[in-house]
Amino acid sequence: MQPEIRKLVTFDEETLIEGFKAASTPWRMFAVAAVVRNPWAGRFVEDLKPEIQAFGPVLGALLTERIITLAGGGDAIEAYGKAAVAGLDGEIEHASGLIHTLRFGNHFREAVAAKSYLAFTNTRGPANAPIMVPLMDKNDAGRRSHYLTLQFAIPDAPRADEIVVVLGGATSGRPHHRIGDRYQDLKDLGHDLDNPASV
Repeated sequence: MQPEIRKLVTFDEETLIEGFKAASTPWRMFAVAAVVRNPWAGRFVEDLKPEIQAFGPVLGALLTERIITLAGGGDAIEAYGKAAVAGLDGEIEHASGLIHTLRFGNHFREAVAAKSYLAFTNTRGPANAPIMVPLMDKNDAGRRSHYLTLQFAIPDAPRADEIVVVLGGATSGRPHHRIGDRYQDLKDLGHDLDNPASV
């Protein structure tokens, strides 16, 4: 059983000036998406596992290979995330099912040597719906500079019987980060970061 992929879409954005100030190095965010026929569209299916187990490894490997190539290597990716958007004849459960499986996400995590979990969204919408991919630092979940949201849309997807499955990444955090990290807030509140019980 293989996913029926109608198209593959690439998004790539490079910001040179942010907040009226030039970035010291260009801030780059990018994504790859597969537009897949939803095998469960238009009906209630109790057991989603056969398709999830079959599609997850294929989509995870394909999208990971493409995003690593787009980035110029796994080491170039500092922030990462995933998303899926089900068309209107599908359930959010369908979108969730295709990206919330180790068979999907582990390809990306291993390729970028990540320690953090993959941030995610799973939504439903019509063609040209906003695709929102939340990103976070691949190794440090408390690093606020890398709390990012990549947004794009595909004019003809998802159709009602499709799901758009996405991996996203960034080569850095925001260029002029100045709001601190979670750790500084915790210190300011008197928490001992060397003592997990105090956090």
